[in-house]
Amino acid sequence: MTPSSQCVESPADILVIGGGINGCGIARDAAGRGLRVVLAEKGDLAGATSSASTKLFHGGLRYLEYFELRLVREALAEREILLRAMPHIARPMRFVLPYHPSMRFDAETPVSRLLGLVMPWLRGRRPAWLIRLGLFLYDHLGGREILPGTSRLDLRATPEGAPLQPRFETAYEYSDCWVDDARLVVLNARDAAARGATILTRTEVTDAHAEGGLWVVTLRDASGSRQIRARHLVNAAGPWAERVARGIAHAEPEGHVRLVRGSHIVTRRLFDHDKAYFLQGTDGRIIFAIPYEDDFTLIGTTDADHADPDTPPRCTEDERDYLCAFASAYFRTPVTADDVVWSYAGVRPLYDDGTRSATAATRDYRLSLDTGAGAPMLTVFGGKITTYRRLAEAALARLAPGTRAWTAGVPLPGGDFAIEDGPALIAGLRADYPFLTEAWARRLQRTYGTEARAWLGAARTVADLGQAFGATLTEAEVRWLMTREYATRTEDILWRRTKLGLHLSAEQTASLAAFVEGLSAAA
Repeated sequence: MTPSSQCVESPADILVIGGGINGCGIARDAAGRGLRVVLAEKGDLAGATSSASTKLFHGGLRYLEYFELRLVREALAEREILLRAMPHIARPMRFVLPYHPSMRFDAETPVSRLLGLVMPWLRGRRPAWLIRLGLFLYDHLGGREILPGTSRLDLRATPEGAPLQPRFETAYEYSDCWVDDARLVVLNARDAAARGATILTRTEVTDAHAEGGLWVVTLRDASGSRQIRARHLVNAAGPWAERVARGIAHAEPEGHVRLVRGSHIVTRRLFDHDKAYFLQGTDGRIIFAIPYEDDFTLIGTTDADHADPDTPPRCTEDERDYLCAFASAYFRTPVTADDVVWSYAGVRPLYDDGTRSATAATRDYRLSLDTGAGAPMLTVFGGKITTYRRLAEAALARLAPGTRAWTAGVPLPGGDFAIEDGPALIAGLRADYPFLTEAWARRLQRTYGTEARAWLGAARTVADLGQAFGATLTEAEVRWLMTREYATRTEDILWRRTKLGLHLSAEQTASLAAFVEGLSAAA
């Protein structure tokens, strides 16, 4: 049978190319508006950029120095909207910003250039009054309701100051939010499917062309090729967006993608409290040091241009050493390569605004609607995880202007509880499943929220959950991830649906791989 003879008779309203956060966010929003949606992802959901972020819902404090006020205001307002919708995978976090008079600006920021003209005696230094002004704007631009505001912190006799070098005596403490980025993508996809969308993973789009005002799209998966028709095409392919537009859809997008690699390292736990650090370098850049997966600290990120989306990003030795040296300039105990237990890198598909520096390139998004091929195609450039919901609303305003926005505050699967009720959910899990330890119950609450009980079921002992793979991962959980969350491979489970890859031994990983392979073969 030829691909054209398999063409679906009833066209989809929207076909989305790309299963990252923007693609899944658009699919969810569109499905909730009653549109017929198909999403095709050539690999795993969140398999590229969207699982390699710094894991933050944040306004972007440093973007104020680039005068990106609209982006910061939108992102700040979104933090609390998103927090209410996903209190299991997102949570408030306080950030400690140590101050020292030697701190300097990135010389290329507009604020730095302006102060160089009007206050040349600063000689590139970042004064304390300017940091306080930036934090004041950060507190008030977005209409903050839940998150506490900025406060001043004496580091000389506090837990936050204990791991830092004694030269840091003062800090400012402000609020942002932590989020599990890969689970955010998966839950958007699941909610889209619950509202009628078709989610196709491990499915590549190989061609798209317009016929009679519709897109005819060729899909290829392990079983072969087929075609479907769609009224609109959404190109949310991230780093591959330009390639999809030109090579797949035979169109010329209005804009270019700038690929910027961001690398992170994960070290042994560097401090004993649950706050994060916002660290300013002598080169004007910033990094974060964030509590991670209970036993670790996440440090990142770098900004480096990346030439080819098909070249897998990795944290280079130079980037690792840069991050270690950056952190060591703050912490009493130096951070070395021996402390690094894992590293990862992602390629940000930024909108190319012509700036020389990868750090200075805008994090705002651009949507390009092209009708030149004979059917509408919307291409997504840039964006950041915090504004994905607003980006989806903007996309639907272009594609389906007569429909109503609905996603603000609507919970994702498992998120149907109040922010302050998280501890009660953990206590309830331990009461109903006495074999759960405190750490295990906390992991389940932060991963699945109210859905944890759906696969724990009537279990009374650990043995009731089937084969145990280590680090509290059991057969019951793996089956849930593979039947309900689109996981098909071991790495999907260990590094995207969870981060249990940090805890499993090589032997345990091999045991899990054998189980996953057997389950896939039987499907």
